[in-house]
Amino acid sequence: MHPYSSPFFILNFQTLAHHSKKLLSLQFSFSRMAFLEVKQQLLSEIEALGFPRARAVRALHNTGNVSSEVAINWIIDHESDPDIDRMPLVAVNIDIEPSEPFHITEDMKRKAKELRNQMRQEKEEEEEKSERQREKDRIHSGKELQEAKRIAEETERKRYIDSRQAEKREEKNAREKVLQKLEQDKIERKRNLGMTSERLATKPTATGTGEKDEFNPQNSLPAISVGIAVSMRECLRSLKHHRKDDSEKVRKAFQTLFIYVRNVAKKPDEEKFRKIRLSNPLFQERVGSLKGGIEFLELCGFQRKGEFLYLPRDKVDPRVLFTAGSLLESALTNPFFGILQSV
Repeated sequence: MHPYSSPFFILNFQTLAHHSKKLLSLQFSFSRMAFLEVKQQLLSEIEALGFPRARAVRALHNTGNVSSEVAINWIIDHESDPDIDRMPLVAVNIDIEPSEPFHITEDMKRKAKELRNQMRQEKEEEEEKSERQREKDRIHSGKELQEAKRIAEETERKRYIDSRQAEKREEKNAREKVLQKLEQDKIERKRNLGMTSERLATKPTATGTGEKDEFNPQNSLPAISVGIAVSMRECLRSLKHHRKDDSEKVRKAFQTLFIYVRNVAKKPDEEKFRKIRLSNPLFQERVGSLKGGIEFLELCGFQRKGEFLYLPRDKVDPRVLFTAGSLLESALTNPFFGILQSV
């Protein structure tokens, strides 16, 4: 067997090659570290002039540790570099041997001062620019919020107006039907008394077509109550619809609700007017057992608390109570209130 082909020789050769590679790698690292080092004394001199450490290290590294003046000139020439304040990976070499004394010239001081002033001015301008932009963003967001609020209020107001117009049309149609029925009953009674149909002169039905379909100013509700007014009206319509065969019970329910609302509006500080026992037999008979009764009071601000409906003093809203009172008054005095509305 050839001596160079023995397993022992091959193994030793591989081990030697491996260690040689590691040695070369270490030598390269040391040479690179020697290249990437800066002198402590030069670094201290530049920092003494007020420059940041990262900027001073980068300047010394890029100028080869020649002198502080050369490094400062490099900083002035590269002050607009985006990475000038990024700390490079370098080693700081602490000088053991005493070096020649370094004298800071007036020109170096002037340049350093100008550079610091320029840096401070740029920072202040950047902060001022950012503050102006933030203020613009706040104003823009505020305008968008106001516009969204205005659109929501306009939508609610339009919904309320459409609801009132629909109710006016319903009242007009109901009035026409009632008048036609009365006219037919009148003709029928005359026929029963023996009068001939030839002598009957049918009078034109007063349909009220010449009346202006306008809102009473009394019905103009505060903008804040438009959404609540629509829900309140639906409660009263629902109550009347589900008791349409018992008009007296509906009237008593409306009267009772009106009294509750009026008492709170007149004397909001009286707790007895802001507290209703749910188990009260009279309340149950007139309001509690009817669909929409308790819901109407909750829209007025009353809250369920155990066995009571309670309206906290700080939740009393005169505008909401005014809206509720106006709707109840309309329901009590208008015989056509919600008569054709399907609930």
